[in-house]
Amino acid sequence: MTMTKQIRHDTPYRDLREFLQRIDSLGELKRISGATWDLEMGCIAELIYHNDQENPPAILFDDIPGYEGFRCVSGLTNSSQRLAVTLGFPLSTKPLDIVQSYRDRMKQHEPIPPRVVPKEDAPIFENVLSGDDIDILKFPVPKLHELDGGRYVGTDDLVIMKDPDGGWINIGTYRSMVHDAKSVGLWTSPGKQGRQIRDKYFAKNEPCPVLICVGHDPLLFLASGNEIAYGLSEYDYAGGHRGIPFDVVESEVHGLPMPAFAEIVIEGEIHPGDVLMEGPFGEFTGYYASNPSPQPVVRIQRIYHRDNPIMTMASPMQPPSDFSFSKCVTKSGMIWDEIERAGLSGVKGVWCHEAGGARMFNVVSLKQAYPGHARQALHLAASCQSGSYMGRFVVVVDEDVDPTNTFDVLWAISTRCDPGVDIEFIRRAWSGPLDPMLNADGTNSRALIDACRPFERLKTFPLVARASDALREEIAAKFKDQLH
Repeated sequence: MTMTKQIRHDTPYRDLREFLQRIDSLGELKRISGATWDLEMGCIAELIYHNDQENPPAILFDDIPGYEGFRCVSGLTNSSQRLAVTLGFPLSTKPLDIVQSYRDRMKQHEPIPPRVVPKEDAPIFENVLSGDDIDILKFPVPKLHELDGGRYVGTDDLVIMKDPDGGWINIGTYRSMVHDAKSVGLWTSPGKQGRQIRDKYFAKNEPCPVLICVGHDPLLFLASGNEIAYGLSEYDYAGGHRGIPFDVVESEVHGLPMPAFAEIVIEGEIHPGDVLMEGPFGEFTGYYASNPSPQPVVRIQRIYHRDNPIMTMASPMQPPSDFSFSKCVTKSGMIWDEIERAGLSGVKGVWCHEAGGARMFNVVSLKQAYPGHARQALHLAASCQSGSYMGRFVVVVDEDVDPTNTFDVLWAISTRCDPGVDIEFIRRAWSGPLDPMLNADGTNSRALIDACRPFERLKTFPLVARASDALREEIAAKFKDQLH
């Protein structure tokens, strides 16, 4: 696939609004006018992302009935081009180019802490709602799926907490369902850092202060949705990718750092024992995987928003979704980086497939150098930090197989894997309630599939019946007018 428009910028975009201008100039933004919050926005996202799987656009919902001046946006980072804009990489339409750029960045990445600015320099303070004025339903909060338990304000969100022991700031992405005008539920999977921080407050019988940002720099959303080291703030991690600090401003009630150029931020508290029924919700696995359950409630104390705010939305669904591709790229880069840092040589590519929700079907392409090399790659990819949560299948293929090409991967499994000796299992592995195959003990199992030619048969294994690259190029050039 060839590159499209080459529009380069020497400085990071300032905020979500400038980001939208940049991707619009690349032809990567579709405007939808008149869609309602009640199922229409969610269904439109599904139609677009299932019908245009090659290069789906970001979606800007405007003229939302009953919400004059309010907008909603989806799919901000869900293409190679938009990811390149987000991360400041050279523009490309090839996913592995972005993965490689990420890996190159990580070799010299240094966290950059945020910069605190005064209220006067923070557009998020253009409007502050408190007391009787608090009403989260003044925003076009969508109901995304027909069987959802309610309207979800937090899907493409930043849940910001402060660790009560270390004092560091964590940002995670956790779903948040509206209960009423002044309260929302917050569902956090066991083992996640935000859950651990919340439980520290609860262990002291103290309320947990929290911010929920629902309109922000997409780079922060990328950082919040991935597993980075415990104790490293996503502000710092994302700042290192940006190359300059993020501007933050202290919230009025708890002094938590809000993105100064955010669109909408909710501030509140979670009190021990204060729960309401939450869910169900269609999730990234493609299922309503977790049943309705009592979950902690955020009692809203402030709502901050810019004039004419833009709400960010993610619509989990049967893949592909409006965020699954970006997850695949960042997760692939993180796994590749981690397994190489663990000492694995010969890696030619890593790809986490959208069909597996960027977690459950991960492929490593490897140039084998010694007996057991492929098995080493399998175990590292299944157990590294970025690959350990809610995995299912890990496949290792030879370097002649494109890990992003599902057909080629299945061909390698079909012709180079002996099921009796080349498939191993890990049992009682880390999973979560969104896993539709979750075991009763809260774990799952992993299949490790060695789809490489046996190392001892590399010299004698049958040759692939395929024209050489040189011949393909020669014939393609000779008959180009007839082949295209």
